[in-house]
Amino acid sequence: MDILLNIIYLIATITFIVGLKKLGHPETAKKGNLIAASGMGLAILGTIFIHELAVPPLIYILIGLAILIGSIIGWLIAIKVEMTKMPELVSLFNGFGGASAALIGLVEYSKNVSDVTQATTIVAGVIIGAITFSGSLIAWGKLNGSLKSVVKIPFYNPINNLLFIGIIAFAAFMIATGVDSQLLLYALLASGLAYGVLFVLPIGGADMPVVISLLNSLTGIAAAITGILYDNMVMLVGGILVGSAGIILTIAMCKAMNRTLGSVIFGAFGGGEAAVVGNKTLGSIKSTNPSDAAIMMNYASNVVIVPGYGLAVAQAQHVIHELEEMLSKRGVNVKYAIHPVAGRMPGHMNVLLAESNVEYHMLVEMDDINPQFSNTDIVLVVGANDVVNPAAHNDPASPIYGMPILDVENAKHIIVNKRGMNAGYAGIENELFYNSKTSMLFGDAKAALTDLVAELKNM
Repeated sequence: MDILLNIIYLIATITFIVGLKKLGHPETAKKGNLIAASGMGLAILGTIFIHELAVPPLIYILIGLAILIGSIIGWLIAIKVEMTKMPELVSLFNGFGGASAALIGLVEYSKNVSDVTQATTIVAGVIIGAITFSGSLIAWGKLNGSLKSVVKIPFYNPINNLLFIGIIAFAAFMIATGVDSQLLLYALLASGLAYGVLFVLPIGGADMPVVISLLNSLTGIAAAITGILYDNMVMLVGGILVGSAGIILTIAMCKAMNRTLGSVIFGAFGGGEAAVVGNKTLGSIKSTNPSDAAIMMNYASNVVIVPGYGLAVAQAQHVIHELEEMLSKRGVNVKYAIHPVAGRMPGHMNVLLAESNVEYHMLVEMDDINPQFSNTDIVLVVGANDVVNPAAHNDPASPIYGMPILDVENAKHIIVNKRGMNAGYAGIENELFYNSKTSMLFGDAKAALTDLVAELKNM
């Protein structure tokens, strides 16, 4: 039976690796998700039914009910969630993973308190799981708008650092003394929960993609720790894959924003009061309408579309795909420019456009598209803000100075679709809107693009 279980775990591990590989490309991502999920299902069934423990039938019934109820709830939430809500859903589900690790630690501590190695593993799982759970809930609240993007806390850095040092010292005391106290264990859990709240609460909205990725990595680490506790290779490998992928993605997101991880955690960038862009006179703006925009695009040779969170909010991905197809049929070369941190989570725009069946080869990453803007007749910016703000190049006083952006200001003409002149998620003014080559197409993205498509059809 042990050999059979190990074979099942080996198969599951392979499916995780293959699934993760396929998740790296939109055309194979769905298949990769199904492969990895199948492997996880196989591992769960093997763990439940192939073991040497004498388990009462009632336990099997309870486990089955828990899996059934959880699967139904997860399925209903997943099929009903809007694309705009996907980042907060990922954050919420990620928090449940941390909660699971913390709960396992609460159950197993008393059984293993005399073993220093096991006790260390359990305590680490409780701390990381608690931080991930509460931190993910705060991130979820920020993303859905129920919490302010930036919550200012007096003496934030010293309080956070002291609390973290205190948690480590408290955990070391419990392990060194071998104290078997549920009260102290729950106090450690509460400390971890408090730190998770303080860790995420002051972080700005512009840094949320990095925070989500970091919390996801912590969940993977918590899962790996649980795998060590139970000597379960499939949990260990799965946790390592999630943890390492999260760390790599976190580093990539920081690089895309030209920020260090420390500045993300302690900088509280984005979502506060709108910043003033130096002492410059930004000038005036000029607006356009769907009819004039349609004429410009109809006679263009090269058009680049820059999608942003506003496109997701308006659920306009299908309309913009229709616009792209119409222009392509008229001989216009159309591409999409994708910034690494556009939207509210890594890959948000890729997933959004894949949902409307946009061909993957039309999505061009920032480093590849930037040299092409100088030969672009029209750039259509839909709902993007901070990732196209020239202040990143021009204004050393701007908080985004040095951040790699899409160089849309180099195009011959720029059309920006926005609801109004409010600052973006980072809370700073955008110089691009005042550029002499920019025309503002105000209105809801779906309505504005629908009118634009209608005007094109009449030409």
